[in-house]
Formats: sequence, structure tokens, C-alpha cells
Amino acid sequence: MEDINKYYEAAEILKVLGHPTRLCIVNGLIRNKGCNVSFMQSCLNIPQSTVSQHISKLKSAGIIVGERKGLEITYKVVNQIAIDLVTSLFKD
Repeated sequence: MEDINKYYEAAEILKVLGHPTRLCIVNGLIRNKGCNVSFMQSCLNIPQSTVSQHISKLKSAGIIVGERKGLEITYKVVNQIAIDLVTSLFKD
């Protein structure tokens, strides 16, 4: 019998990545090997509060983590399933 938990994990990742803005954020983080909220905000041209809401959902799902360096937090993607999925979706 298969472990049903792996399907729950995959479904949760797909659900969180199902929003275009979050998909764009994760793709950008993978391509840039991480960045801060200000950089994401300027690339997406949306309010910082909106970016922060999406970041919160991505962190809660275990897709990204933030590393504090002084006053700045740099985010990067740490979930290999998300990396593989997004990379395969947006091959150049």
C-alpha cells in the first residue's frame, strides 16, 4: 500500500503554486538564487504588502525560507518538489 502522505504533500505544494503571482515569485527565486521582497515587488509591480502575503503562504507550505542579513531578508526556494516542478514548467 502506498504512503498517502506523499500525495497530500504534493497536493499542498500544487495548491500553493496554483496562484500566478506565487508561481512567478518561486520561478524568480529559483532563477536568481534568492532575493528580497523589495526586488520581488519591483519585478512584479505590486504592493509590498501583497508580496509579503504571498511570501507568507510559500513559507507556511515549506517551499521557501528567509535568511536575515542585517535588516534585509533574502528568500530562497528549499523544496525540491517545487524546484523540479517550476523548472520543468518554465524551461527556456
